[in-house]
Amino acid sequence: MLKRMVPSALRGLAANSSGIAFTEFALALPVLLTLGLGGLEIAHYALAIQECSQIAMTAADNASRVRISIDETDVNDVLTGAKLVGTNIGFAANGRIILSDLEQSTSDTTKQWIRWQRCSGAKNVTSSYGTPNAMSSSTMTAMGPTGNQIAATTAPTAVMFVQVSYAYQPLISNIWIGGARTINTTSAFNVRQRTDQTLYNTSNLSTSQISSCSTFSA
Repeated sequence: MLKRMVPSALRGLAANSSGIAFTEFALALPVLLTLGLGGLEIAHYALAIQECSQIAMTAADNASRVRISIDETDVNDVLTGAKLVGTNIGFAANGRIILSDLEQSTSDTTKQWIRWQRCSGAKNVTSSYGTPNAMSSSTMTAMGPTGNQIAATTAPTAVMFVQVSYAYQPLISNIWIGGARTINTTSAFNVRQRTDQTLYNTSNLSTSQISSCSTFSA
């Protein structure tokens, strides 16, 4: 009797399919998690690129809209507003905005020079495209990444050129985007309705209050 029951029990066990769905789910879960988390990270990375582009455009556009003359307080407001755009990605603590006043040299119209430059953000990085220099010593003919450079037209106009650099902060892990990434974007706008490009300090801001490119703070 016992001998007959054993094969019968085994046949019943073999026919039992109540755990198949759970087993299949357990096997598929690692794949689903990998795809789901990877998709979230890639989407977050794409959003960070978009926000960095928006930060650069906001800073360049707002700086170019300052009329009559521009002051250190104006620059501080421009940079602060641009950083607020990147609040969701922790830009201030992990990024850098570099705002440059690009002008055509009056001594040699084939050359461009940077009259002044201001920065904000805790990331320790300097401009990849030029730093302030004397008009007479400038050898630069345009500013920006290769293949996408810009030059200011005849004085007294200028171009507000912005470089943004951001050390990407992953939502989950950098593994899905190939490791640590630095996002670099640029933007430039012609100055509107401002013929005096000197950067004034009428509010007598102290050295620590000016957005110097030698200071790295959020």
